[in-house]
Amino acid sequence: MTSSTTAGLSAVDFEKFREFFYKRTGIQFTESKRYFVDKRIETCIKQAGFPGFNAWFSALRLSDRSGLLQDLINQLTVNETYFLREDYQFDSLLKTVLPDVLAARGGAGRMTGPVKILSLPCSTGEEPYSIALRLLEEWDQIDHVDVEIHGADIDSAVLDKAAHASYGERSLQRVPMSWRAKYFAPVGAGRYQLDAGIRGAVTLHQINVCDTTSMRAFRDFDVIFCRNVLIYFDELSSRRAAENLYGAMRPGGYLFLGHSESMSRISPIFTPSRLPEGIVYQRPSGGPR
Repeated sequence: MTSSTTAGLSAVDFEKFREFFYKRTGIQFTESKRYFVDKRIETCIKQAGFPGFNAWFSALRLSDRSGLLQDLINQLTVNETYFLREDYQFDSLLKTVLPDVLAARGGAGRMTGPVKILSLPCSTGEEPYSIALRLLEEWDQIDHVDVEIHGADIDSAVLDKAAHASYGERSLQRVPMSWRAKYFAPVGAGRYQLDAGIRGAVTLHQINVCDTTSMRAFRDFDVIFCRNVLIYFDELSSRRAAENLYGAMRPGGYLFLGHSESMSRISPIFTPSRLPEGIVYQRPSGGPR
């Protein structure tokens, strides 16, 4: 792809790209992802109107074309999600974690500030909106406790979709029909838009969990869902992400990872806790701020 957009990256070009993308995002692509990377870079080059890889990559590195990096990130990040995915963790949130959070903070009537929940990466919004729906429908304290729900992702395109909150049948496959009737309105072509009140209850942010500077804006979260993203990082990036998540949490806060992820293999700064529904990780209450 040194002179055309169809020949594929050379070994040298792939290595240059891989190093650049890793430094910017913390995500590292292995040789096994060559075809995936080639096709998406080809799309970026064509959409931006460059004659080939070298011209496009030079502009990308020099940042003389706005949006090139974000377009690339949007092409290369995978956003596989649907409502109520791995919902045993939402069971744990309602049955164990939130009661523990309230007890640690003095109870519903004596808390200072809201309970804060973060979904990162939130993709097209199914996860933070699932949290909101479960709380509204099933948490008996929702009328007595102020709750803030935040969603964050590195991909600007999926955040736009999350803000619009229009979903097809695949995303809604696990949503009870009674919830669909109550919270979703048909908008044509087999799609349904989430109620504006719930959309407004979730604040969306663009963030890279490996970017320590931008992650400093996130503080005092009681619960963070960071599922199925650390598997894309190498050891160094995973450790940096873990430290940034630690800094975003209130002492005693809870961290949910994906079912195939283990913080114990990444960093010792979180304490694993075995709950009836599975493993969750906790920032020690006496840890440094």
